[in-house]
Amino acid sequence: MSEFQAGLLLIGALVIVGVIAYNKWQERRARNAADEAFKSRHPDVLIGGGDAVGPSDHRPMDSRSEPSLGQRPIPPVTADTEAPIVPLPHSRVDYVIELSTDEPASASGMQQAWAGVEHRFPRRTRLAAWLDGQWVSVRSDGRYDRFQAALQLVSRKGVVGESELLEFRSGVETLASRLRLSAAAPEMRDALEAARALDHVCANADIQVAFHVVAQPGAAFAGTKLRAAAEASGFVLGPDGRFTLEDEAGRELYALSSRDGTPFSATTMKDATPEALTLSMDVPRAPETQRTFDSMVRFGKHLANLLGGALVDDNNQPLDERSVTTINLQLAAVRRSLEEQGIAPGSALALRLFS
Repeated sequence: MSEFQAGLLLIGALVIVGVIAYNKWQERRARNAADEAFKSRHPDVLIGGGDAVGPSDHRPMDSRSEPSLGQRPIPPVTADTEAPIVPLPHSRVDYVIELSTDEPASASGMQQAWAGVEHRFPRRTRLAAWLDGQWVSVRSDGRYDRFQAALQLVSRKGVVGESELLEFRSGVETLASRLRLSAAAPEMRDALEAARALDHVCANADIQVAFHVVAQPGAAFAGTKLRAAAEASGFVLGPDGRFTLEDEAGRELYALSSRDGTPFSATTMKDATPEALTLSMDVPRAPETQRTFDSMVRFGKHLANLLGGALVDDNNQPLDERSVTTINLQLAAVRRSLEEQGIAPGSALALRLFS
């Protein structure tokens, strides 16, 4: 091999090594860029430091110039966690007519006839079927010999009128006659009297607790900082313009909104400058009344500290420990009054009654 050929081989080898090294450098650069692009700008809300809204046990926060957003509030979890809505009739809330037949009937035929009743009473009717010793949602491909047709009697709008209940009963009885089903309906007068008594209990317990985080005189809160704090604590901005915190079952615990009622939105948060915020709890719809309220108070104090504001009541007086204790006593009385009626705050029954 000549010296010229050896030189060419050496140059070729150096070029190949250079290409490989360049590719490795490019790959590492791209990976670092991707890591930087998708890296969170805030501490992990499950292990972050600072004044935690949930349990105080946490890992130290690394050194950053950003404010601590704290830990995510841990939603109260009951031993018997219920789904937000149970689509089955309930004798405490509904006027329930039982339909039966000697031979199992097609569910699809029943559902077609039932659609006409539902159309007259939107979002207030329920249909169930008896299967394997329990009431279940009706499946279109099933066959059943017993059904329950129900109309909700009590809600936040009050008790249904006698004429409306009569119209529902007539519609169901007409449906039963057409499908050759037997219908057993409760006495309307008794049902309405029981509904009015229940509505009275609900009216006394239908309260909302609210307090406010207000900026210093002449100042306002930055929308971007507010949104970061809310989302890091587990809140979600909804279409109604409020940030809400929910538990694992999807039940609202409490909400964060602008005190003046101006709705928040994803597109306007960066320019928002609210001077005061409101934290509110819909008492009968919130599970674990005392724990949820205590969590809201802790978050309110944390948010006021983070944003440089003050936590106050409706009269703009500081929300001190004495005020919190007084509210807790009132909430305990409300909770007891509901539980004595078999209505646990935040339960499926409560969510229907206070809808």
